[in-house]
Amino acid sequence: MAVATENAVAYDVERIRADFPLLHASGTTSGGAKLAYLDNAATTQKPQAVLDALSGFYNQDCANIHRSVHLLGERATAHYEAARETARGFLNAASEREIIFVRGTTEAVNLVAQSFSRRTGGRPGLLGEGDEVLITGLEHHSNIVPWQLACEAAGARLQVAPINDRGEVELEGFARRLGPRTKVAAVAHISNALGTVNPVKEMIALAHAQGVPVLVDGAQAAPHLPLDVRALDCDFYALSGHKMYGPTGIGVLYGKSAWLERLPPWQGGGDMISSVTFERTTYNELPYKFEAGTPNIAATIGLGAAMRYLEGVGRGRIAAYEAELLEYGTRKLEAIPGLRLVGTAAHKAGVLSFVVEGVHPHDVGTVLDSLGIAVRAGHHCAQPVMDRFGIAATTRASIGMYNTRAELDRLAAGLARVKEMFG
Repeated sequence: MAVATENAVAYDVERIRADFPLLHASGTTSGGAKLAYLDNAATTQKPQAVLDALSGFYNQDCANIHRSVHLLGERATAHYEAARETARGFLNAASEREIIFVRGTTEAVNLVAQSFSRRTGGRPGLLGEGDEVLITGLEHHSNIVPWQLACEAAGARLQVAPINDRGEVELEGFARRLGPRTKVAAVAHISNALGTVNPVKEMIALAHAQGVPVLVDGAQAAPHLPLDVRALDCDFYALSGHKMYGPTGIGVLYGKSAWLERLPPWQGGGDMISSVTFERTTYNELPYKFEAGTPNIAATIGLGAAMRYLEGVGRGRIAAYEAELLEYGTRKLEAIPGLRLVGTAAHKAGVLSFVVEGVHPHDVGTVLDSLGIAVRAGHHCAQPVMDRFGIAATTRASIGMYNTRAELDRLAAGLARVKEMFG
């Protein structure tokens, strides 16, 4: 995908890099070389705007939220709820009631999975004996294990739509596995292990035609693509702050109001209640019904700052720039003898996952680290994906909005060094 001329002119990557202190800090590499950070699918670096939001809360507004009557509490509450409105706009949700703050995508998926399988008032849950949950062969463990637990609790069964040799979920295979027993589908928007961009809009339409709600794992999509949950028509959408230039320990679960009203609470405690007696508890209105206890207030405010930062740069411009980097990096790596890219889908985001013949991925990563190049080596919490390709692990370079062609040149040169060292 080529970058449009206006985007190429307008996108000033060096100006963006200047906003990220750690990219220029000393002591960030084992060999002392300048850092080339290519591990963005694991976590991203944080711009100064996010760091300022975190320190600003602790230095100026630190108080608990929602029940305080003093000025600090009112300010903290205002900042926290402003972040919810930012998240609503970021996702184009219909209402702030549809934005639930969670610790991240993992907690969001667990919340939905456990709520679907939970019995309430002596009645069976929405997921019951003999029912099915449909996922795909691309999923991160965080979109597999919670559904396995839910299926075990409910007596249901997990169905998996397979992937082809390019790392793509084919719509026909997905559609074939939808049926009258399917109670929910959960699919990745973008694969963390391969970079495959799933046709989630079409998958959602296929599921809805069978009356099946869909959760989308958007952890990898949120930093790379413009998002519109109403255009997708997904029932749930989950994302993690730390993968989109925000703090760790914070994320968002979007849910259509009708579904969130229908699901029972997942955790109990402060703020998710309306009233409590020893005989009975009534639950708070949305979104607070799913936000038990004191939340990660500072990180929530920091997440709002990260979303505003991404909007300021322009998510369409980021996507176009990263697509050009991915194309460039793909050409560089394909030219290296003995290197095989794993995951060659027609529609990809910025992930270059590969194996080098005769060299273990961890050795590749260690050599690259000595050259100041940070990548990931392992199964990437996607062991079924590795099994599908008959490998134990890959080395993964993942692109962010602040990466450059020069860093991809360094990656290619570093891989040449790996081949020299290991023959």
